[in-house]
Amino acid sequence: MNKQLLKLGSLVFTVVLLGSLSSCKEDEPPLPDNLAAFEVASLGLADGESEAEVKINLTRAVSSTTTVQISYTENGIVYGEDYTTTPAAASGTLSVTIPANATTASFKVIVGDDVFLDGGETIVYTIASIESTTGVLIGETNELTFSFSAIVSEGSQLTLQGLAGAESGASAANSVFVNFRSNNQASVLRASWDLGFYSGADFRVILNNTTSAGAKVTTETDLASIGAADTVGLTLAVSQGAPAPEHFAFFDALNGSLSGTVIPAISATASDNKVIIINRGAGGTPARPWIKARITRNASGGYTVQYGTIQQTSGFTSVDIPKDAAYNFKHLSFNGGTIVNVEPKKAEWDILWSYSQYQTTFSGNLVPYNFSDIVAINIHGGVKAAEVLTSTVEYAAYNESNIASTTFLAERYVIGHNWRATTGTIGVYGDRFYVVQDASGNVYKLKFISFHPNEGGTRGRPVIEYKLVKAAG
Repeated sequence: MNKQLLKLGSLVFTVVLLGSLSSCKEDEPPLPDNLAAFEVASLGLADGESEAEVKINLTRAVSSTTTVQISYTENGIVYGEDYTTTPAAASGTLSVTIPANATTASFKVIVGDDVFLDGGETIVYTIASIESTTGVLIGETNELTFSFSAIVSEGSQLTLQGLAGAESGASAANSVFVNFRSNNQASVLRASWDLGFYSGADFRVILNNTTSAGAKVTTETDLASIGAADTVGLTLAVSQGAPAPEHFAFFDALNGSLSGTVIPAISATASDNKVIIINRGAGGTPARPWIKARITRNASGGYTVQYGTIQQTSGFTSVDIPKDAAYNFKHLSFNGGTIVNVEPKKAEWDILWSYSQYQTTFSGNLVPYNFSDIVAINIHGGVKAAEVLTSTVEYAAYNESNIASTTFLAERYVIGHNWRATTGTIGVYGDRFYVVQDASGNVYKLKFISFHPNEGGTRGRPVIEYKLVKAAG
């Protein structure tokens, strides 16, 4: 009898448990619709450029290939005569494929060679339909006006594409450059470069602070004379567990000042330029071999870099890096010794969102530390910014009359990590926003909408909103 009761009780418990689990599953809120939409509602060609990229973003990644069909209406311009696209359009429709596990795709609009436009030409692109096995729907920004001239955006809302794949959002692999004026963002892998070479009058070389790269200058001029023995006792890295003030010596000045680079100004006297030992850092990738490098000026007015691994004794790679006045820096990757595109042109970005090296207080001392979600401004390109508390003026109310009383600073981390909390109540601070003056003199107000699941966001894909307060001139 007792055994029968036990069996009956076990059966009842199993039924109740299964019912409870089923009920819990039913009570879970369904995922929101996955929407495909243009990244922005208006886009234009940058000054002097003959092509531009139009992006389509999803709310979340798709598990299978998704095709977005886009129709378009031309105004004063003809496909195949004045411009083309990649991929090509056919019969008035453009098909864009979003690969499985991706959240974005794009197409390019390209002006033909020897085509002269007056700047008033436009194309209106419309998302007409979506072919998907996972139920992707058309989102709110389903129409985009493309102008064949530079635009001054009235403002937009952007989801920054900091994630390169399935990595943690707290260590997002991309750096994201944003240009308010053109409604544009550019995502670049943090680990895609190692050194940046200044294109201004001075000869300065920066380390990659987004991978926390560190360096030490030796007293030698011969690459072969430096080996593994010279790295004994060196870390040249941020210690997240036991950071110390003396570790600042490994890294470039956090404020971005070119006078504070670990690598001294490159001298016109070749013998003054010593061998540098470089820990490349990680940047979302496995640890990479340390490098030894020597940098000199070349006869063309640029830089020459010779480098190899720490163990290497001959056959060093040599690369010439030209200066380009359109950019703050030209960048070199030690992977293959190639010049890579990192920053947009200096007049074409305002803020940079990234994982990066910064500082914090540890045991009562200021120490270097790696930060997620940190925002820098383009100080070398002439951008300035200010933080405004809503106790002074609300974001919605801030207008041109408030500009005169706003103190703009040309400081790299005016925004920094001050816009969000990662402890306690995690999320965007609602008591502040930012005002950014770009290199052309346009003034935008900027606020952060979300960055964390606690507030309906996605770590690594923060959402920002910006609005034009005053156009230049």
